[in-house]
Amino acid sequence: MADDAKTQSFLQKRIASIDALRGFDMFWITGGEEIIHAIHKTLPGPATNALDAQFQHMPWAGFHFYDLIFPLFIFVVGAVLPFSLTKRLEAGANRAQLYRHLVRRLVLLLLLGLVYNHLLDFNFHDLRIAGVLQRIAICYFVAALVVMNTSVRGQAYVLGGILLGYWALMMLVPVPGFGAGVITPQGNLASFIDRHLLPHPYCCFAFGDNEGILSTLPAIGTALAGVLAGHWLRSDRSPNRKTLGLALAGVASLGVAIVWSFNFPIIKNIWTSSFVLFAGGWSLLLLALFYWIIDVRGYRRWAFFFTVIGVNAITIYLVWHLFKFETITTIFVHGFIGYLGPAQPIFWAVSVMMTGWLFLYFLYRKKIFLKV
Repeated sequence: MADDAKTQSFLQKRIASIDALRGFDMFWITGGEEIIHAIHKTLPGPATNALDAQFQHMPWAGFHFYDLIFPLFIFVVGAVLPFSLTKRLEAGANRAQLYRHLVRRLVLLLLLGLVYNHLLDFNFHDLRIAGVLQRIAICYFVAALVVMNTSVRGQAYVLGGILLGYWALMMLVPVPGFGAGVITPQGNLASFIDRHLLPHPYCCFAFGDNEGILSTLPAIGTALAGVLAGHWLRSDRSPNRKTLGLALAGVASLGVAIVWSFNFPIIKNIWTSSFVLFAGGWSLLLLALFYWIIDVRGYRRWAFFFTVIGVNAITIYLVWHLFKFETITTIFVHGFIGYLGPAQPIFWAVSVMMTGWLFLYFLYRKKIFLKV
C-alpha cells in the first residue's frame, strides 16, 4: 500500500494524458508492431496486408503510421516542457541550476544513445554516431533553451523560422553534381552534408542518416510544436475548449502539410517541413483525443496499461534493445506454445510484449523511474 501511495503521488505531479500518449507511442516499438506482423502472418488477406504495411517505414516520400512513432515522441517531449520548465521558471527557480540540469540531461541522453549504438563493443570504426536518443537529446536541449529565453509568441516565431529556413536551405542551396531543390535520396542537401561530415555507418538509407545533421533542425521544430501544445494545455481555458483547440490545430497542420508537400514532399528520412506539420497534425489530434478521454471525461483505467510504459519510456527503449525478453518468455511458454497451431505467432508476440510490460510494471510498483 505504501508503494502504491508513493507511485500515485509521483503520477499526480504529471499529466495523465501525456504519460498515456507517450506509452501508447512506445507500445508499438516494444512489442505492438510484432503483434501486427503476427496477425498478418496468421491471417493473410487484403485487410491485414494493408494494416501490416502501416507498420513499415516509407522508403522515401509518403507516410505510414509507423513514420509517426518518432516524431510523436519528440512532440510529447516538447509538450511536457511548459509543465516542467516553464512552471519552475514562473516559481522563481534558479536559472543557473536549470541550465546545469539541461546540460546534464543532454550529455546523459547522448551517452545512452551511443550505448544503444553498441559503444560498449569498443568497435569504434563501426559505431554509428547519430541515433534516436541523440536526436531526442538535442531537440530537448534546444527546445528547452528556447522556452527559457523567449515568450510563447517568440517560440511560435522560432518554429515558423525553422520550418521556412529548412525549406529554403533544401530548395535553394545547390548540391554539387545535382543543383538546387533536388529532393532525392542522393541529391538533397541534408544527405550531402551527412556524407561529408558524418562518419559511417548510416541509418536508414544509403546516402545519409535518418537522424542526420541538418535534418535535426526541423526535428527541433517538432519539439517546439509540442511546446506550443503544452502551453495551450496549461492555459486557463476550459477543458472542452482546449480539446477543440488542439483538434482544430491538428486539422490545420495536416492541411498546410498536404499543400506544402506538392513543393516539399513529406519525407521522414530527411524530416522535411511538410513532414513536421503532417506528423504534428496527427500528434495534435492524438493529444486532443487522449486529453479529452482521460483528463476531461475522466476515463483513466483503460489507459493504465499505456501509462506504465509511458512513465519509463526511455527505460524500455534501452532495455528492449539491449536485453532479450524472448529468452525470459521462453521459460514460461515453451511447454505448451507448440500446441497452439496457427495461433502460435500471435500468442508468442503477445507473450513477449507482456514480459516487457510486466518488467515495467515491477518498476512502476517500486516507484523506479529513469530520470535523465
